[in-house]
Amino acid sequence: MKTQDLLAIGLMTFALFLGAGNLIFPPAMGLDAGTSLSSAMSGFLVTAVGLPAFTIIVLGRIGSTNNLTKALPKWLATTFWILLFTAIGPAFGMPRAVTVAYEMGLKPFFKSDHLVAFSIVFSALTLILAFKPGNLVNYIGKIMTPALIFLLAGLGLAAFISPLGVPAAPYGDYQHSAVTSGLIQGYMTMDAIAAVGFGWVIIQAIKAKGVVSQKGIASVSFKVAMIYFVLMGSCYIAMGYVGATSTSIATHGMNGSVILTRYVAGEFGVYGQWLLAAIIIMACLTTTVGLTNACAEYYQQTFKASFGFTATIIVVLTGMIANFGLNDILKVSLPAILVLCPVAIALVFASLTASTIHVSTLTHTSVLVTAVVFGTVDAVSILGKMPVDLNQFFNKTLPLYQAHASWLLPTLLILFVTTIMARLPIVARKFNMVDYRLNSTAKNQ
Repeated sequence: MKTQDLLAIGLMTFALFLGAGNLIFPPAMGLDAGTSLSSAMSGFLVTAVGLPAFTIIVLGRIGSTNNLTKALPKWLATTFWILLFTAIGPAFGMPRAVTVAYEMGLKPFFKSDHLVAFSIVFSALTLILAFKPGNLVNYIGKIMTPALIFLLAGLGLAAFISPLGVPAAPYGDYQHSAVTSGLIQGYMTMDAIAAVGFGWVIIQAIKAKGVVSQKGIASVSFKVAMIYFVLMGSCYIAMGYVGATSTSIATHGMNGSVILTRYVAGEFGVYGQWLLAAIIIMACLTTTVGLTNACAEYYQQTFKASFGFTATIIVVLTGMIANFGLNDILKVSLPAILVLCPVAIALVFASLTASTIHVSTLTHTSVLVTAVVFGTVDAVSILGKMPVDLNQFFNKTLPLYQAHASWLLPTLLILFVTTIMARLPIVARKFNMVDYRLNSTAKNQ
């Protein structure tokens, strides 16, 4: 693959992940971490950037995103993908991007409400850019992303050259456990689940450049993941520093969007809001275009529906749901996202641990069920719906429960046990061993 094509796919990957949430989350963390920003950021980068990069690498290793669930019973695999693409697509991810783009990009310039008109225009533009998936690398990787990076660089450099304040003492949990707090906050971005969805787009883009061998896809995916890691990590560090140096205009506990809005106003004056609007709208647009392609390509491959028809339905639903408002969208869709995230990460772990290109139905199914059970416990806790008695019980008995990751250790334990069991002849004869090689068929060992 040519260097310029590799760079374009890497830039596209960065832009797909970079939504408004990625921009407004780090400033709030930076403000609270203060002088402990470096420690908090080191933990944050591990889970917020490391997990998605790790997912991209694993998906490249198995050669196809669909192979992630190939070892599962067909009905279970199909259910997982439908729920995932519905959640990150028209049910939650895309409508959230539209509403955030409006709230931070356009609304500050008007006194009346124009969400309906904005969602129609934004959705139409998304559909136009997504309608030719073969040009996605050119649209986003070669045109939109460089412009986005240029705008972000201007904001980041202003923070380092002319900060509006100095980092204060750490606040809250960052006083005594900055690294751990950063790890938790990074995990809560849930970009790992987006990585599974975007994997369809990334691997398809790699194949479109003529790379079709298992080894070639794995190699290019690793390089793409590294480009993404550097760019997104740099963005998070810059936005975190913006928050840490916002002490003169912000107070602890303030929303990241408010911090960012005040910061650009303080640095760039009347032009600051225009700069922020351009960054937010462009970041949200690249995300909705990428999600449209990911969802449409899945339904096209699975149900043989035409790309154009599927993409149109997805975008129309997105525009309609966006008008219900962000709070209602969160109430309905957040529980599913909170459960799907550990399930997606667990399946990635299961795919990685296969010592050969063969994996077992036993391992994948057991890991998925475990992640669903304990992921549901975490979801109920995060949503504040856990009964007091149960909450106290889980605090005492479940490791990492307070970090909203009680699913992790049980899932890893089940993964280890079933992987060992799957190597036993009597178990291998009972459970199918699936071949990950491209264009291969399932085998029995």
